[in-house]
Amino acid sequence: MSFIVVIPARHASTRLPGKPLAEIDGIPMVVHVARRSRESGANQVWIATDHEEIAGEAGKHGFSARITSPHHASGTDRIAEVAQDWPDDTIVVNVQGDEPLIDPELISGVAARLREDPEIQAATACCPIENWEEMKNPNIVKVVLDSDDRALYFSRAEIPFARDASRNEPFPEGFPAFRHIGIYAYRAGFLATYAALAPAPIEQFEALEQLRLLWNGYRIGVLRANSPHAGVDTPEDLERVRNIFKKSKEKS
Repeated sequence: MSFIVVIPARHASTRLPGKPLAEIDGIPMVVHVARRSRESGANQVWIATDHEEIAGEAGKHGFSARITSPHHASGTDRIAEVAQDWPDDTIVVNVQGDEPLIDPELISGVAARLREDPEIQAATACCPIENWEEMKNPNIVKVVLDSDDRALYFSRAEIPFARDASRNEPFPEGFPAFRHIGIYAYRAGFLATYAALAPAPIEQFEALEQLRLLWNGYRIGVLRANSPHAGVDTPEDLERVRNIFKKSKEKS
């Protein structure tokens, strides 16, 4: 299966400035992401960035980089700039630059989900939610699926809502609750359409960019996957990931 991975890597970060360049086991984090992406079987792996140093580190480690506009509002806009000259049917997977532990099979799986369903315009992933703490946490995005595993809605709220289940009792068996995993696949021709869409009211209130597609009537297919390792948002997350790499190295 043919697909391309593009990793948006913005240098500025409120909680962790210069995050893509943060070293893990002596290697910049974004390079770890690129290596995982290459293991997915992608035909090409690109790092899309607004920063020369990030592009330089990519090249130093054997990866292609593209300097993109510093004015993009989102990673999707950055990817759309990179993909604008590719054939319309090219499958492009957006892998976040702060996921150094991402499973390569998740990447290839999302690409396959898009390829296998010609009626969807994008693909993403989810994993089961198995406790009330995750359901009630607004930082964990939930997705409700239809019978074809296409997204009905994404929200930070507790959806679907188990009306007759007590939050003080065990999590209901068979409850169709899913946590959204932030990885996306698009066809290159659709990326230009997506980038031209105006923000939707539900997107702005929920602070969830993917709602722009549902608002405009586009379909998102969802791959059911295993729970992923958490990404890096804070200095504490970075230290946790560094320890995981250190322990893995000690075992080998």
